[in-house]
Amino acid sequence: MDFFQGQHTLTAMEWGLRAVVAFFFLVIVARILGQRAISQLRLLDFVMALVIGNIIAHPLSDEELGLKGSVVTTSVLVVLYLASLFSILKWPAVRRLVNNKSITVVQNGEIIYKGLNKARISIDVLLEELREKKVDDVKKVALALWEANGQISLFLDPKYEPITLASLQMNAEPFDMPRTIIKEGKVDKKELKYFQKDEGWLVSNLESLYQTEIKNVLLATMDGKGNLKVFLYN
Repeated sequence: MDFFQGQHTLTAMEWGLRAVVAFFFLVIVARILGQRAISQLRLLDFVMALVIGNIIAHPLSDEELGLKGSVVTTSVLVVLYLASLFSILKWPAVRRLVNNKSITVVQNGEIIYKGLNKARISIDVLLEELREKKVDDVKKVALALWEANGQISLFLDPKYEPITLASLQMNAEPFDMPRTIIKEGKVDKKELKYFQKDEGWLVSNLESLYQTEIKNVLLATMDGKGNLKVFLYN
């Protein structure tokens, strides 16, 4: 494993092996860190991503630097990161030190300018975030908070909330998640068995309802009521 150690020169094969080892090592690290570190990228997560990326990048561009030091250093950082997460969960003081509190930027339809300055965002950024939430008027917002992960949480004034069956005091049927029974022309027999149906039933329904065959189906789903929805290749 000479490619793992620092060398004066590396062959193309050794460079490739370094890249492969580094890739799978980072995949394992990302798996250990969990989805939170990837999706939310809070302060602690950002620091980890920055440092780990920098540590792993150097041995992939400098043959005189071995991978061993990077792997050991990254492993220690991962342990420290997990210990920090445990500390954040267990001790509120550490949580307050690492995680920023949410900042009020809109309250009762009024923009809180001090909040914008504290969050270091401009009016344009605020309006862009509101548009992404499909809010066309700041006056409709009862409360908007700038979260530590750089996203906005907002709550509309009750009179601007969409009408729901609950607000009309009407009963609704329970949610029924459709199951995929065909994907890219292949039948999922396990899901089909869940509905107590066989492939013959499926072929018959595709022929009678859609005049097509299984191989022509991009996606087919079915819910608990037996409603079959089919999407063909276009």
